[in-house]
Amino acid sequence: MNAARYLALIMLAVGLCACASPAGDTGKDMVEVRLKATPRNAGRIAQATLVPRGDETSISLVIGGVPSYTTRPVRLYTFIYPGTCANRGASPAYALNRTVITERHMRGDVWRMSKAAPVPLSTLRSSDYSLVLRTTPADGNYDIFCGDIR
Repeated sequence: MNAARYLALIMLAVGLCACASPAGDTGKDMVEVRLKATPRNAGRIAQATLVPRGDETSISLVIGGVPSYTTRPVRLYTFIYPGTCANRGASPAYALNRTVITERHMRGDVWRMSKAAPVPLSTLRSSDYSLVLRTTPADGNYDIFCGDIR
């Protein structure tokens, strides 16, 4: 499956996630974050959709591929760091790792995850923060995607 098909699957999944917002939530405050692959995961794409939920932020992730050495079922750690991907803080502001198991999409190397960050989306947008996906320690503890929250 080529990158264009991955992107089409990701956009479809994001669209479906956006349609699933609760009554009264217009989705106008929803933020989409394109996650850029690191050199350890070159050629892959991913996207996160952040939706405000009061004092929390719901995060839906669609991941278009992981490194071949990643153990199946795929487990990924998710962090929110202060700063941008280019100038990230030394330690995460939020570790979102209560669950790390992904759900495999029906076809191809496409994975989905849902997370909840214990911080309002407005706080994440008021300063520089970045979202990082990382392999487990058993898979090398490598950052494989990063995206700036804006």
